[in-house]
Amino acid sequence: MKSSQQSVSRRGVLSALGKLVAGAAALATARKVRAVTKQAVTTPAPAGYDPTKHQWRMALDVNKCIGCGSCADACKNENHVPRDPGYFRTWVERYIIKKAPHGSGEPCGETLVDSPNGSIGGFPPTLVPKSEILKAFHVPKLCNQCSNSPCDMACPVGATFRTPDGAVLVDPTYCIGCGFCVQACPYGCRFINPLSHTAEKCTFCYHRITRGLKPACAEVCPTGTRIFGDLKNAKPDDPLLQFYAKNRLQVLKPHLGTLPRVFYAGLDEEAR
Repeated sequence: MKSSQQSVSRRGVLSALGKLVAGAAALATARKVRAVTKQAVTTPAPAGYDPTKHQWRMALDVNKCIGCGSCADACKNENHVPRDPGYFRTWVERYIIKKAPHGSGEPCGETLVDSPNGSIGGFPPTLVPKSEILKAFHVPKLCNQCSNSPCDMACPVGATFRTPDGAVLVDPTYCIGCGFCVQACPYGCRFINPLSHTAEKCTFCYHRITRGLKPACAEVCPTGTRIFGDLKNAKPDDPLLQFYAKNRLQVLKPHLGTLPRVFYAGLDEEAR
């Protein structure tokens, strides 16, 4: 009798596990189908574009960025971002790391970060004397298009969604402007548009890349800081693949587990 009960119990457990696995697989498939369907209906991609056949990525070479702000300006023009100083889909930050006070034993001193008008128009001369500066550099910022996006999980109405081709988008017809996604983003990459009252952020210029064009920021960058490409359709000599092969890739705030799809090379540990 005991043996029979154990047998029934094992069968029940195995059956339950089987149902859980099947349910999880069905849920994952349903989410993918829903993402593709939503993408086809609510994004500016052209008719016939198949998001499952692309995988978009952006990489940034910090050593090449000169802080000219051309990227931020082009982004505002291309995406009709409000010209007010507080609204940016992409911007550039200047990091100035001061020398450690004499005798402190520290490797470096205070870190100063600024981004006047998102870097549009360039940066004014720093007030920090050159003799006090250990190093200075610029870091372009934008939505990291996370594979494990906190904004997607925070949205209560499904307006934010991840696409199969590597972008995180916002459906303005669903967005209620609650701001939960703005608060959830650990990179400060979202804002509520004061005119539409809906959430906005970088989309990799989705209306451009799905038509074979580069994002506006990458198009105008004079130094080649921003490298953009499609990993699923890249040839061996593709600039993005070459960049991946020649550099140690880094992401912002890796400890958060958001799995960004925007990668950096030459990123200083002081960058945040």
